[in-house]
Amino acid sequence: MSVESKKTREACCSKLKLFLVSLAFVYFAKAFGGSYMKSSITQIERRFDIPSSLIGVIDGSFEMGNLLVIAFVSYFGAKLHRPRLIGIGCLIMATGCFISALPHFLQGLYKYETSMSHNTQVNITENILPCLSNHSLSEKEDDIPDVAAVKACEKAAGSSMWIYVFLGNMLRGVGETPIMPLGISYLDDFSRHENTPFYLAIIHTTGILGPMFGFMMGSFLAKIYVDIGFVDLDTITITYKDSRWVGAWWLGFIAAGAVILLSSIPFFFLPKSLPKQGEEDGSDKSTELATGPEQEGFLPDEAQDGDEKEKTVTFREMVKDFIPSLRRLFRNSIYSMMILTYLVVVNGFIGMITFKPKFMEQIYGQAASRAIFLIVSYDPSTLLAPCNTGCSCSLKHWDPVCTYNGITYASPCLAGCQTSTGTGKAMVFHNCTCVGALMTPAANMSAVLGQCPRKSDCDFKFKIYMALTVMGAFISACGGTPGYIVLLRSIQPDLKSLALGMQTLIVRTLGGIPPPIYFGALIDRTCLKWGTKQCGGRGACRLYDSNAFRMTFLGMITGLYFLANVLWGVLYVKIVKREKKLALRNQAKDNGVDGNAPSKGHANISIGKNKEENKESSI
Repeated sequence: MSVESKKTREACCSKLKLFLVSLAFVYFAKAFGGSYMKSSITQIERRFDIPSSLIGVIDGSFEMGNLLVIAFVSYFGAKLHRPRLIGIGCLIMATGCFISALPHFLQGLYKYETSMSHNTQVNITENILPCLSNHSLSEKEDDIPDVAAVKACEKAAGSSMWIYVFLGNMLRGVGETPIMPLGISYLDDFSRHENTPFYLAIIHTTGILGPMFGFMMGSFLAKIYVDIGFVDLDTITITYKDSRWVGAWWLGFIAAGAVILLSSIPFFFLPKSLPKQGEEDGSDKSTELATGPEQEGFLPDEAQDGDEKEKTVTFREMVKDFIPSLRRLFRNSIYSMMILTYLVVVNGFIGMITFKPKFMEQIYGQAASRAIFLIVSYDPSTLLAPCNTGCSCSLKHWDPVCTYNGITYASPCLAGCQTSTGTGKAMVFHNCTCVGALMTPAANMSAVLGQCPRKSDCDFKFKIYMALTVMGAFISACGGTPGYIVLLRSIQPDLKSLALGMQTLIVRTLGGIPPPIYFGALIDRTCLKWGTKQCGGRGACRLYDSNAFRMTFLGMITGLYFLANVLWGVLYVKIVKREKKLALRNQAKDNGVDGNAPSKGHANISIGKNKEENKESSI
């Protein structure tokens, strides 16, 4: 081998490694942005005062955007400049992140729900009478709302600004489309087959770091007030533990957009194709002119002139071959079975990851003591009791206070508090008559802002839950790379990009869009106390029935994962039977017996056949 040829090979290998590093970073960036979106679900729900079912629609918009273009990108993208398409997709994803953060700059300051006018001036020592401060509110509750006034209020409050988040998330889905089908197929085309599993492991390992950093950033920003830099934080009477608190969710989208934008740069400097890794090529041809196996064999060859120039395929020919290619693909029983299995798995995973932060917050982070409407002495439908009937309290607003005996009340008024001292977060309410009306009167009849802290054993249970979660994630991740290899080796090479794209299309259409919606709708049914929007009407849920929430959330996930494991077992049996069948056929072939039976469009990896015939794969 000449020195010049050796240098060419080293340059090509370095470009393949550059693509590998770039693709791994993109996997990290897209997982970072996606996981941050999941972690900010609760903050977005509170900021725009919308129910979990609508949040599910917003979250599902990512899959909707993916659905719009995945089939075309996967099929036609294999004939075009794949690295460049990935770079363009990253630019679109970054744009989507920036659009998601836009409502913060177009909307007014956040006004959290409260049942009374809190004293925010530090130097004023005048006491407030909570029990008497809600007369005006209760008198207006039964009035017929003025439609014009409501519309004006909604316009001023920017109640429809969540549409920007919806559109931004949809753009993220559009931009993410080419990364997996084109990136994986490009890597598999130009790397040694024995190296592909290792490269996939590198990519997915790097990608796993994305959610870790995304959720860490979501946790950090959730403790920073949404309007930081625009308001005096001393005037805010709620803390990050309050269900009305909204963190600086918009900052995370800006950071995620910047990271994704950075990840796009290398792909604009990579060639359209590369020589196969490990193959010696003494020619002086540029890698940009080399024809990759995916591009050569995507359409049937008719006349091969023997040279190494790229075959020119017209758009009409590509369109004409699209439907037959789909037919060949779905005649592959292994591929179809894997699609069905992935569909069930993704339903459980998307539902879990979307509402897992809310689950942990409500089950392990909320007050473990019962709220006011769970006490024996109160009317659950009205939250009223003899101790607060004379206060004319608002029943719509949520302004919880924690009393000395560990009971959370929906508002100071409903706790029957007569006086208060202090300002801001340090405000304390005194002479709360409902506290003294209990069977065992508390020695101290005072209350402080916020819900009561959780039980002491919640931290221990949370650690057990997280340990089981990590163990489950590890076991699940062990099957990631083998699953990809089975998928890649069970299909014909010219259908590789289309197969990965159709898998993404089907799984995300039926496994990505519906779960956040039906999970959110079922979770809404466990709500105990709904908030009130600034302009009237039902807002976001403030408190859930923990037991009902737990049973609904875990029950759905357990059922879906159980079904998925059954399907994996069926798929394993099917693959084993196919392996035995192919082994017998090979044995018959070695013995000189014609064992070539009609097959159903599987890839030819271990058995040679005529080009026109359908082929079968040994996985």
